[in-house]
Amino acid sequence: MINFTKRYVNTVSLIISIIVFVFFNNSVLSVSKINSNNFLESNYQKNQIEGSSQTNVQAENKNNVIKSNVSIAKNETKTKENKTKNTVNWQLEIPKINLKAEIMEGTTKEIMDQYVGHFEETSKEKGNVGLAAHNRGYKVNYFQDLKKLKEGDEIFYTYNGKKRKYIVKIHKIIKDTDWTLLEKTEENRITLITCVENEPEYRRCIQGIEIK
Repeated sequence: MINFTKRYVNTVSLIISIIVFVFFNNSVLSVSKINSNNFLESNYQKNQIEGSSQTNVQAENKNNVIKSNVSIAKNETKTKENKTKNTVNWQLEIPKINLKAEIMEGTTKEIMDQYVGHFEETSKEKGNVGLAAHNRGYKVNYFQDLKKLKEGDEIFYTYNGKKRKYIVKIHKIIKDTDWTLLEKTEENRITLITCVENEPEYRRCIQGIEIK
């Protein structure tokens, strides 16, 4: 039987306590370090993702702006090209009433507020070309003096670079439901139609026949 002195027992207990304390602290520090590393790595990944996402959004917005600017530029170019083409290739001239106007497809109010309108159902070259325009009450009234035309007066029509000359043969008032003068014809004609002052149920009609 080994007898331990009180001093010996106390010494051993102290050593064991120190060993346990050191081991516990090392374990806590290791766990804390691991958590800290995980936290830093998580934040780094989050920042990378957020940064990448923000970069993608900025890039996408930039691309959208570029696409929008390109689209606007194309539309403006197309409008200018159409206007230039229209100005050069599609015109109506009547020297007797000092008329020179651009022609545009369609006979809506919006078109005739700026141009002489072309009846879509009629020809643009050979056959019967039908045109219409305002004669009063609007900003642009190209046919305001159409009533002054008489048989024999000249009308010049230009389309697609080719200019044709017509001589007035018909000047008459027709019902607003009478469209017979806009029907197709074998010979080349031009038919101009506008309203009659204070007579909403009637139309003034001028028709010319092409001469070579």
